[in-house]
This record gives sequence, C-alpha cells and structure tokens, in this order.
Amino acid sequence: MIIIPMAGLSSRFFKAGYTKPKYELKAHDKTLFEWAVKTFEQYYQSEKFIFICRDVYDTPLFVKAELQHMGIKDYEVVVLTAETRGQAETVFLALDKVPNNEPIVIFNIDTHKKHFEFATEENDAYLEVFKGEGEHWSFALPKSNTTLVERTTEKERISDLCSNGMYGFKDKEIFINAYIELIRSDPRELYIAPMFNFMIAKGMRVRYKLVKHDDHIF
Repeated sequence: MIIIPMAGLSSRFFKAGYTKPKYELKAHDKTLFEWAVKTFEQYYQSEKFIFICRDVYDTPLFVKAELQHMGIKDYEVVVLTAETRGQAETVFLALDKVPNNEPIVIFNIDTHKKHFEFATEENDAYLEVFKGEGEHWSFALPKSNTTLVERTTEKERISDLCSNGMYGFKDKEIFINAYIELIRSDPRELYIAPMFNFMIAKGMRVRYKLVKHDDHIF
C-alpha cells in the first residue's frame, strides 16, 4: 500500500505570493501532485493508494479529480479537520485504513522520483537515500559494509546519505510502535526519520536503499 501525506500548510508558497497549495501548481503541463504520484506509475493498477489531506482549498475534490484523470482506481482520500505536528502524525491518523500485516510505503507529495521499485532486501523498515550536500535533509548513518542503518537524524549531517522522503515499513504495527516511542520522546515536530532509531534500539532491521540523486525532481 502506498501512502501520500499532503496535510502540510504550503506556508512558504503562500508567503511567496502563490494563491494555491504547492501540489496544485503546474510544471510541464502537469500538476506537481501528478508528478509526485507518477513516481508509482507502474503500480497504478496493482496497489491501493491512500492520500491524506486537509479540508482546505477544495483539496479533496482536487485529489479525486487528479486521480480520475490519472486512471488510479483503488484509492482512498482521508480528510483531516485540523493541522498535524508533522508527517509522522499525519500518517498515523490514517492507519485505520490499512489492513494488518500489509506493507506500507510513504512518500512526499512534492517530489518526483524516476525508476521506483519496492525494496526487495529483507527488512522491518527502510528508507531511500541518495548521496547529497547540505544540512536540510534527514540523514542515515550506515553500519560499515552493510545496508543496515546505525542511526538517523533530522537536519543533522552524520553522513552523505540524504533521505528522499521514501519510507517503507513491514506493517502498520511496526510504524505505530515506533510512533508511540517518538511521542514519548516529546519532540517539537513529528518526523518519520527519527522513528527508525527506536526500531534500531530494539534490534530491528532498518535498511537504506541507495538511489541516484539525478533520478529526483524536488
């Protein structure tokens, strides 16, 4: 199952003078929403999609119209009535729509990635990473000579492995348990990447999948 959280406020774009959310803007005759979802084009007919949005700017109607245009049939739109404290909380609020023991993949609504395929290496959770510059990413520190992750950070550069916002979990129970640990740690914002540290501390297998920076449009 593929989950697309899109409950962010797009505040930076409104401050810049735009009158609609970022995902409704167009580039090369497609909305940024369509470009992001097109990441999973080869799975349109085989996977169920869940989109989580706010009931603002007619977003639920926009999402349904876009999905009809794109030919995605198996989907659900979860509409939130209030702001969340971050992507982790946004996803958590929709997990009642996910069957037990169903693997989930989570991705941003503002990034397009070419050549997506589900991770095949055995894991409890994974994140896609690319080699990049800057401090404004989530980062993964690998265990030497393996694809296992030793720890993750948010906007703290501990390696050159930068998250592209693609996260996979073996099932929703694993996500929920890590989310509860995250809540108990009392962070200001609820991001997904730090959740992996609670899993790693319990001996679970968190892996990274290295992808090419050039395969992304951010």
